[in-house]
Amino acid sequence: MSNRGFPVVISSPSGGGKTTIAGALLAALPFLRKSRSTTTRQPRPGERPGVDYEFVTGEVFEQRKAAGAFAEWASVHGHGYGTPREYVDETCSAGHCPLLVIDIQGGRAVRRAYPAALLVFLMPPSLDEVARRLGARRSEPDARLEARLGNAPGEIAAGLEYDYIVMNASIELAIEQVRQVLLRERETRS
Repeated sequence: MSNRGFPVVISSPSGGGKTTIAGALLAALPFLRKSRSTTTRQPRPGERPGVDYEFVTGEVFEQRKAAGAFAEWASVHGHGYGTPREYVDETCSAGHCPLLVIDIQGGRAVRRAYPAALLVFLMPPSLDEVARRLGARRSEPDARLEARLGNAPGEIAAGLEYDYIVMNASIELAIEQVRQVLLRERETRS
């Protein structure tokens, strides 16, 4: 029996519901801890620096990357994203599970760095639904939106590498399914 936590990764294509589902899981499962990524992109409306993300310059990001300070990092849609390694290690050592809401590249990197990590992929019901969700955000220029939509088929195919795939056609059902997966895995591993 171990009291050590393990990293939990949730990935999906852009617009796949990662952030919404992660928020509900954090509220429902006391062993989860929100991971805060570092990014070079600008804050979106409503995002709070230091709470939702640590927003840094490209130069600072590259310095930290070169120093090995990230458990995972990726360049996504022209921006750097990374999860501080120190945070993941400290959280797992304290018996909690850091919840990383990251893309496929990041999920692969976490699996390499932490073989015991649990990876959950949220499958959108269709590419049309992804396009609708992204369009509803109104947070990005059309070119970036098109890039995200163009990446979605490859991200969906890569989801087969994950431990669990959960269809996100109904947000309430997807939240409950992922919650059950996490409870089962936590019990099995402790």
